[in-house]
Amino acid sequence: MPTKKRSLKKPNPKPLANLTETEQDLLWHLEHGYQLETDSLGSDPVLRRLTDNETVRPASVNRTTVEALAERGLITQAKSRVPLKVVWRARAISR
Repeated sequence: MPTKKRSLKKPNPKPLANLTETEQDLLWHLEHGYQLETDSLGSDPVLRRLTDNETVRPASVNRTTVEALAERGLITQAKSRVPLKVVWRARAISR
């Protein structure tokens, strides 16, 4: 009786398929040299480019956008030197 070959491929979850345009834009910035900074409550988001410290305040990003990306596991908190500031970074996603 021949044995069946099992597929070695793991199911690839597609968390990026149902993101809004704002969430996709924010992730793009995080993957291209920016870090997201918010206050301790998650509001007042600012994108900071790590190479030259340039800041960009995205108009359409708010606390719920940050919370949604964190709940999906697309961004994680990083350590911050300022006590009331939260730094967010993109997680490595296999596409």
